[in-house]
Amino acid sequence: MGEFVLMPSARHLAQSKGLDATVLAPGSGKGGRVTKGDVLQGIAQNKLPALPVAATAAPAAVAAAPVAAAVAPLALADLVAETIVTDGPTEDVTNSKMRQIIASRLTESKQTVPHFYTSFQVELDAVLALRKTLASEHEVKVSVNDFVIRCAALALRDVPEVNGGLVAGGNAVKYSDSIDISIAVATPTGLITPIVFDTDAKGLSEISSAVKDLATRARDGKLAPHEYQGGTFSISNLGMFGISEFSAVINPPQAAILAVGGGTPTFKPTPYVEGAEEQASPSKVTLMTARLSADRRVVDEPTASLFGQAFTYYMNQPQLLLL
Repeated sequence: MGEFVLMPSARHLAQSKGLDATVLAPGSGKGGRVTKGDVLQGIAQNKLPALPVAATAAPAAVAAAPVAAAVAPLALADLVAETIVTDGPTEDVTNSKMRQIIASRLTESKQTVPHFYTSFQVELDAVLALRKTLASEHEVKVSVNDFVIRCAALALRDVPEVNGGLVAGGNAVKYSDSIDISIAVATPTGLITPIVFDTDAKGLSEISSAVKDLATRARDGKLAPHEYQGGTFSISNLGMFGISEFSAVINPPQAAILAVGGGTPTFKPTPYVEGAEEQASPSKVTLMTARLSADRRVVDEPTASLFGQAFTYYMNQPQLLLL
């Protein structure tokens, strides 16, 4: 968990000096994370060892290929055919204001944000068992999506580099101290993403109540602007609609969105035991595919992998969510 204990500003400062700041853990930040102030104090007191040479070596320069001409982004109208050719009768239905805004923003996102995708499979059996226990023994009813949201929040707390976004102009990255997860909700007028504020500080029941309230008011058109404008990370779950996996479009200025599919029963091979008279039969498990869409200008592949590992860790041990 060494990579998880450093705040982004602390890591950048230490790496720029060629120093290993993980020795300062636990730090003075939330959850024991090492802050930039901890690193500055460590430098002043000469407490930080040097990083290994491999970790500080600068990457080799790569010559950029000449670009023949700048490519201007296409307007949405340029991407749409003038008319649909068909032999049957047709009807033109004007998009609502919300659908027009959604179309514009999604087009802009795909044109200007360099998406990359990281998929990981998660075993759901531990979550399903705990959910059943909470319902039968404690009369607490929470959904699989509530577990997903809670686990994502904790993963963002462990890997805060994913909980940020590019500042307008592209010259800086803004990391947020708070974890405010936007949840995609389908409404009659289009998709909207109400926000569960301070998600990492909420328990499963609190998340469940917040999501139900926000989704109901979103479908009724009763959300205030601050309840759906902003957020630091998004989740879109189509598992309840029978979708096994998909890719979601990033919601700028956020740096990432997690697309969650439904659970699929399958068989997991058991390890071969040499010399055993009988081998164990494959075990039946329920697998869920989650795919992270990330902005490559903000999040790199190793960081996305760290997020996936942290998310999977919490999903595999859901009892930690109750602490």
